Amino acid sequence: MSKLVKLLLLGVLILLLMLIRAFEDVLFYDPYLTFFENDYLYLDNPRREIAKLILFTTLRFLLNTLISLGILFVVFRDAGIIKFSMLIYSIAYVLLLIPFVYFVINPNQDDYYLFFNIRRFLIQPIGIILLLPAFYYYKLNR
Repeated sequence: MSKLVKLLLLGVLILLLMLIRAFEDVLFYDPYLTFFENDYLYLDNPRREIAKLILFTTLRFLLNTLISLGILFVVFRDAGIIKFSMLIYSIAYVLLLIPFVYFVINPNQDDYYLFFNIRRFLIQPIGIILLLPAFYYYKLNR
């Protein structure tokens, strides 16, 4: 793959991540978007449809994961890295979704900050920020 094609693909994939973020309020059902923009520590939990919220959070996590895996593939072109990343994303999804569902079903004002951060890991492409430098360092030392 030529360097120009690689850079163009990276640009398109990063643009897709940015578009998901820019149009999150249109694309996904998430009553917590406006809730956490306000002074949420002093507000009551918003009304929500639990199944719909979990479905759309899962969809957003899946889209961010697929795009992030695409970025890792374009950068490293290594099937082993992609398989390991898929494992990491799968484990992270399960480990983060359990407390997410708990906090959605049992909202407690004292837990809002923890819930905010767990939710952030599910809806933002934070995994790529962690995996890209880790695999780069791994490749340098291999």
